[in-house]
Amino acid sequence: MEHKTVSIADQVFEILEKDILTGIYARGENLTETKLSEKLGVSRTPIREALRRLEQERLVVGTSRGMRVVGLDMKDIEDIYEIRSRVEGLAARRAAERAKPEWLEELKRVLDMQEFFTIKEDGDSIIDADNHFHDMLYRLSGSLVLYDTLAPLHRKIVRYRKVSIGHAGRAKESYAEHKAIYEAVAAHDPDEAERLVLYHTVNARNSIRSTEVK
Repeated sequence: MEHKTVSIADQVFEILEKDILTGIYARGENLTETKLSEKLGVSRTPIREALRRLEQERLVVGTSRGMRVVGLDMKDIEDIYEIRSRVEGLAARRAAERAKPEWLEELKRVLDMQEFFTIKEDGDSIIDADNHFHDMLYRLSGSLVLYDTLAPLHRKIVRYRKVSIGHAGRAKESYAEHKAIYEAVAAHDPDEAERLVLYHTVNARNSIRSTEVK
C-alpha cells in the first residue's frame, strides 16, 4: 500500500471534521481562525485551508462571524444511506470478483478484531473496527471512484452509528452481518455479497432511525 505525506492542513481538516461529526462542535456554533489556531497550536494558514475544505463538504458555512457549523440532520442521514444502498453493493460485488487471498486474510483479521471488541462491549473500538471493515471492503473493489464515493459518506455518519451500535444488540447484529459479507466475498459470490451488503445497509439505517442523536 502506498503512503502519502499528510500536510498540517490535512491533519487540521481531519481533526475538525471528526469534532464536527462527533458533536464536539455543535450545530450552529461559530468557528474562527484565531480561536482554532490557538487551540490547535498551528498557524492560521492551515486552519483557513481546512475550513475551506469543510465548507466544500457542507459541514460549515461562511458567515460574518466566521464559519458556522452545519453538520448533518436526519434528512442528510437518509440521503447518505440511500446512496450507500445503491453503491455499496457494487463495491461488494467487485470485491467478491477480484479479492486475492492475502486481501481476504486482512479482511478476516479486521472481522476477528470486531468480534473481540463486540464481546468486550468496547463501543469506541467497535466503531473503529467497523470503519476498518468497510474501508477494506471499498478498497477490495479495486475502484478509486467507488472508494472515494463511499469512504467519506461512511465517515460522516460516525456519530449516529456510535449511538446506534449501543442499542438493542445492534453491535452483535452488525458483526454477524459483516461475517456473512466476508464469507460471500471469500467465496467469490458477487450476487450474495451484493445482497448481504444491501441487507446490512438497510438494517443499519433502520437502527439509526430508531435512535435519537441530540
